[in-house]
Amino acid sequence: MRTVWKIAFSLLILPVSVMAQDPTPPTQPTPLLQSSPSTNDSTPGLDTTTPPSPEPTPILPAQPPAFIYFRPIKQPPIAPGHFTVFNLSAGYSVTNLAIPSSGRVALTGMDVSVAADSGRRISAKLDLSYTRAPNVFNGGHRADAFSYLFGPVFSVWNNNSLSTYAHVLAGGARVTGTFPNASGGLSAGHVHYPAWAFGGSAEYRLSPAFGFRVTIDCLHTHFFNSAGAPRGQNDIRVVNSIVYYLGEPVRPRDRRRLLL
Repeated sequence: MRTVWKIAFSLLILPVSVMAQDPTPPTQPTPLLQSSPSTNDSTPGLDTTTPPSPEPTPILPAQPPAFIYFRPIKQPPIAPGHFTVFNLSAGYSVTNLAIPSSGRVALTGMDVSVAADSGRRISAKLDLSYTRAPNVFNGGHRADAFSYLFGPVFSVWNNNSLSTYAHVLAGGARVTGTFPNASGGLSAGHVHYPAWAFGGSAEYRLSPAFGFRVTIDCLHTHFFNSAGAPRGQNDIRVVNSIVYYLGEPVRPRDRRRLLL
């Protein structure tokens, strides 16, 4: 019986003695091994055990936090650009010309004009007109008028299809016709004097390239009076013409405010 107790006691004591004899705790790191001085390079001052220096890390610009809001600076509105374009017109012209002793004579013919339009309120226009009557007083004499005028054109009102304009033109006119002489007969002659015209026009846009224009002018010219002396007179001229657009300017009505 005593022998059994000794064997049991020895089995209980043996594991405790084995754990007490372990010199290294399981959580203690293993020390690094160092090479002996005999294994180093023989070159003095060179330490081969020093690890290489790490590469420099690039410095990136700091990003602003997402919650910071920068308010944009309010810029003044940008004005749209303007560029000059041209339109050509040609049409039928009727001039009510004053002739001494016969009242007035209707002259018919052709009118051609060239206008430079920059899209602003003021543009320029060159107008050439030639009208004639083949037989005046039934005497086989003709009457005609040729005028060349240039001046500013003012935009009064316009939209996508209909536009209205006013103009003041100045230049010269050559008028040929007959007039009564002192002996009771008729004499033929011509005068070439400065002339001017003022009036307005309405223009309807038929397509992006073509339009229809009606122009009414008060045309001031010169011709002989009953005494045979040149005198100024006011005539009425009406022109119906087809307009051809060589481009489309930026209109004031199409301006938009662009804020950055």
